[in-house]
Amino acid sequence: MKPGILSIDIGGTNLKTVVIDPHGMMETARVHQPTPHPCTPVELLKMLAEMTASLPPFDRISVGFPGVVRDGVVMTAPNLGTKHWAGFALADALSKQFGKLPTKLINDADMQGFALISGQDVELVVTLGTGVGTALFRDGQLMPHIEMAHHPVYKNKTYDEYLGVAAYKKVGKKRWNKRVGRALALLEALFSPHRLFIGGGNAHKLDLDLPQNVTVGSNDAGLEGGAALWHKQGLKIAAVRHRG
Repeated sequence: MKPGILSIDIGGTNLKTVVIDPHGMMETARVHQPTPHPCTPVELLKMLAEMTASLPPFDRISVGFPGVVRDGVVMTAPNLGTKHWAGFALADALSKQFGKLPTKLINDADMQGFALISGQDVELVVTLGTGVGTALFRDGQLMPHIEMAHHPVYKNKTYDEYLGVAAYKKVGKKRWNKRVGRALALLEALFSPHRLFIGGGNAHKLDLDLPQNVTVGSNDAGLEGGAALWHKQGLKIAAVRHRG
């Protein structure tokens, strides 16, 4: 078997990693651990070294990170501590740690989206986890990242404050689901997507009637989407996976 792609999904609640093939299919069971808090770059790199020790060979690395990233460098990390992460070249650090392997870093919602979309028309991905992530695609092409999580959605509350895990624990499942419904209606009005996909660790807590163009995706998509980072066009990986 040829070396695969080490796919890493960094979340505010859990760290997950697995080796995938070029089509995003997992070659082994995923490895996961609770995200340490505080989660500094040093602590994260140490945990990832331990988590990947038993995985099969890989020759490339894909990373989904919960914040704004540019050219392999972390700009913001709201749920991990921006003061620890701002300006940290995570892609280079991982490349060096794993033997100078080529590494690509992208926002976690963007990476998850590549595994969920069909690759046609306007498609929006919303992730419900520690915070809220969004990714917008047009004909399989990733549009510039928009941090909707920090925009006000209701009475000066941001999407993170309104729908994140802290809000779920505070208001309970019923009220949280009503909030999700309101937020989806606003996103529909703003982006008019042909299809909207919901992912993330809290997607399974949804208990409401969803519009016909809304689909709840697998939580493993955050890892599976790592394959698309090594294709010239992400839509190709999405199309292959959906046909399969």
